[in-house]
This record gives sequence, structure tokens and C-alpha cells, in this order.
Amino acid sequence: MNRFRRWAAFILILDVIGAGGWLVWQFDLRWRPHIIARDQAQIAGVLQGAGWVSPHLAGPKVYVIAHEDCTGCAGLISTELPKLEAAGVETRVIMIALADKNGQAKSTPAERSTVAELWVNRDWKLFQRWMAATPPRAWTAPGVPTADGDAARTAVLQSGRAAADQLRPLLGHNGVRFDYPLLIWWNKAGVMHACLCRDPRAYRPVEKELGA
Repeated sequence: MNRFRRWAAFILILDVIGAGGWLVWQFDLRWRPHIIARDQAQIAGVLQGAGWVSPHLAGPKVYVIAHEDCTGCAGLISTELPKLEAAGVETRVIMIALADKNGQAKSTPAERSTVAELWVNRDWKLFQRWMAATPPRAWTAPGVPTADGDAARTAVLQSGRAAADQLRPLLGHNGVRFDYPLLIWWNKAGVMHACLCRDPRAYRPVEKELGA
């Protein structure tokens, strides 16, 4: 009987530890940013060379990589970016127009035209007008030069896709899956971090690190 009680107590302890570990993972660890320990220079080079747009603030920089229709992108851009900007964070947004896949278009003509214009002229106000459309897919890109049929602007769109292709393995070396929306920044200690921020529960650690 005593042996049975000891085993029962041992199993109970394991259950408690397991439940506690799950809770820590569910409510804390899974939302923490990933440390980028490898290939920082290459990653930084890709980000800095991309056609980002920003409000040109003086605070710490965070690169936000997104496309028009990704899960979580609209929420992050509409709710999280204003918080970061209010704290003086320099939000550098890199929009990507996805390439066609299996003969199916993954972006709209308006999206392609707008992304090309953002990369060419870095127009933050254009980005704001685009994101103010409800939903963003309703955007018709008024006054924006058409990218389709324009060799130069089509090449710009390819540059964006190439940047995403370059980042994918570099981030993979650090255990980070490349997807959208992706945030990359440096904390106060100069350590590069990344967050695949599809879920609002991932926002708070980013805000904490960037002082928002």
C-alpha cells in the first residue's frame, strides 16, 4: 500500500510539473521573441536594402514584413504599429506582393502597383491610405502608376520576392520560420530579435523590448 501511495504521489507530482510547464509555454514562452544569433549581418543587409517605408522617427528600428492579405497583418498594422510609433519607434514596413503560384494570382493588380510604388518612392502617406481601406483588398490604388506591363516596376516586385527568399534560409538557421507578418529588431543590448506576430498575444513582448 505504501509503495502504491508513493507511486501515486510521484505521478501526481509529474502531472503538476507537466501542467505547470504547459502553462508557462502557453502563456509566456511561446510568445517570446526569437534571438537571432547567426547571419545577423546578412539579414540586416537584406532589410536595409529593401524598399521599406516609415514615418521617419528617431527611436529604435523595427522592420515589419507583410503582404496585403496575410493572417494577422491587418490587425498588427492597424493596432500595434500606432502603439510603437506613439513611443517613437521607427517602424520600417516592407510590403511584398506575392508571386503567382500554380497559375493562380496571389496578389491583385492594385496591390502590385502599390507595392512597386512604395518600393520606388518610399511614400509613407500612400501606405497609410492603403491600410485605411476597409478591407485593404478594396483598395483600387487611385493615382498610382500601374505595375503590370511595366518592366521596371515588375522588376521591383521581383526584388521584394527575392528579399523574402533570401531571408527565409537565414532566419531558418536561427529556428525562425519565415512567414507574415514578421518583425525584426534590435533590443537595447543590440541583440537582434524576430517575431512571427500572427497572434496579438505576441505583441506585448515586442512592446516591452522596444519601450512602447
